[in-house]
Amino acid sequence: MSSVGREAFVAAVKPLADAIGAELVDPAEAVDDDVVLTWEGREATGVRLPHLSDSLDHILADLERRHGMPLAELDRKTKQSVVRVLETRGAFSVRHGVETVATALGVSRFTVYNYINHASEQRARGGGEK
Repeated sequence: MSSVGREAFVAAVKPLADAIGAELVDPAEAVDDDVVLTWEGREATGVRLPHLSDSLDHILADLERRHGMPLAELDRKTKQSVVRVLETRGAFSVRHGVETVATALGVSRFTVYNYINHASEQRARGGGEK
């Protein structure tokens, strides 16, 4: 594989790695837990996945960037939307996930549970906001 082809492949994979909080490493430096990606029959890059405990913080930081402000400053409807996204991505299966999200949103744990219940009710009604 040409170095140009490898560089193009790595550039194409980088946004995905960034989105999940992974680090791209040289395939020769990959360790057992890394995922080595091949392109055109040759190792192109290694992907070092984040620790699960760091993933929620990374997702929250990404959501903050997307909204352009601290999550605590969002309106209620947008916070509910954020909770739906986080629930879909498994944020509440992580130990202390509800507490971490509540702190980021500037609300109580009780409020986060209410938002989760609201999202469940919306799904049960067919997904539309009422």
